[in-house]
Amino acid sequence: MTSTLQAYSYAGPSTLAEGHLGLSTSGGRTATGFLDHPRFFSGVLTQAAPAAAGLLAVADVAMARYHRPRPGFTRDPVVTCGGDRLRFESFSACGGVYSRLDVLGPALDGEVLDRGTTNVDVNNPLREALARVGGRDPLHLGVGPDEVVVTTLDGAVVEKKVPLPARWLRGFAEVQVIAAGFDLRAELTGPQAVRFLRGLPKRAAAEVWAVPAGRDLRVCDRETPGAVHLSGVGRLATMTPLLRFAKALRAYGPSDGSGACAWELDLPGMRYTLALSPQPWRGFSGEGAVLADLSTDEVADDADLVGVLLNFEPTLELGVLAARSGLPPERVRAALTQLGTAGRVGYDLAEAAHFHRELPYDRDHVAVLNPRLVSARALAEGGAVRLANDGTAEVTTSGGVRLVGLGDGSCTCPWWYDHRGSRGPCKHVLAARIVAGETSG
Repeated sequence: MTSTLQAYSYAGPSTLAEGHLGLSTSGGRTATGFLDHPRFFSGVLTQAAPAAAGLLAVADVAMARYHRPRPGFTRDPVVTCGGDRLRFESFSACGGVYSRLDVLGPALDGEVLDRGTTNVDVNNPLREALARVGGRDPLHLGVGPDEVVVTTLDGAVVEKKVPLPARWLRGFAEVQVIAAGFDLRAELTGPQAVRFLRGLPKRAAAEVWAVPAGRDLRVCDRETPGAVHLSGVGRLATMTPLLRFAKALRAYGPSDGSGACAWELDLPGMRYTLALSPQPWRGFSGEGAVLADLSTDEVADDADLVGVLLNFEPTLELGVLAARSGLPPERVRAALTQLGTAGRVGYDLAEAAHFHRELPYDRDHVAVLNPRLVSARALAEGGAVRLANDGTAEVTTSGGVRLVGLGDGSCTCPWWYDHRGSRGPCKHVLAARIVAGETSG
């Protein structure tokens, strides 16, 4: 998997001392333009202990590799200020776990200085300090360097360079598309949540199905209608330190109970969400959920139009964007998918709405993140597709001629036989649909 080197440059290390949590920021897009060290918020966290534990949980996911663990990996979380909330996000190194802490209005008391997205430094001394925060006393929070640091800064004094796998960026796009199709399958109270999570098998790789049973969830070792599929129960481990603050636990998944899932802890004034890929060895980057939307010719232009309308809103309403852009809702949804490939859109399950963010990475890093789509366009442009009148097509490749069903997305290639559409369309189906769209247009 292709990786590039991402450089984080901070004005100084993040610190937690004498009741003040100062989070250093590194280069990001804001409502006022691109800034080297954006400053988003200054005020008080009214719920210090759950906020500290939640931020540490997000940082733990950023350092984790759940499939074939190996030490030495680190990456800094992303924070987005949406005006009335702060969202901290990360992906695991293996690309199969996405985490987010939403610190909402009731937990924030202070001044929003700007809106936008950046990386925040989470270093080892800060991690140790966050782990020691106890009680529910308020904690002063500054996201970004204060005015004195900014005006006296001669150059960045902290710099980190870490590998940035393409699969991590692609995962941001896949998660928002997959999550948008989830249903709420169960909601547990705090005590029920504690009982359920602590009752899961101790073996981290265990695979179970969580079956709604009245107002509770029971664990089953086989697929059951209406259940939530949970593979690799150890991937929920970062929720354990948060259980003492839990008010509720919500489980989300596709209506058939298979595939990926998401788990959301309701905390005082905030939410902590984990989305898990269908299997520990499957990163979200390979799911292919975005490819159908990205293959149409009009989606790039629509994304440019919709992108202009985004302004780091905490939630994006399809109807409002459709009215402002003059596009039908289905084209707005496809445009949001396109924007998601560059990390510009996420999805909030609790509010059933997208939100705007701008991943603080060089656009060259996200230029070619869907090799299947790149290959499909090459096949289409190279004349490899021959359409038939019966809704099928033949796609000529170096491996032979593939017969494609345009309607059901079937193909005679090995990818189709291996996945049967569960990981998005193959390059041959995409190529045929691209040509079919051009022909019908």
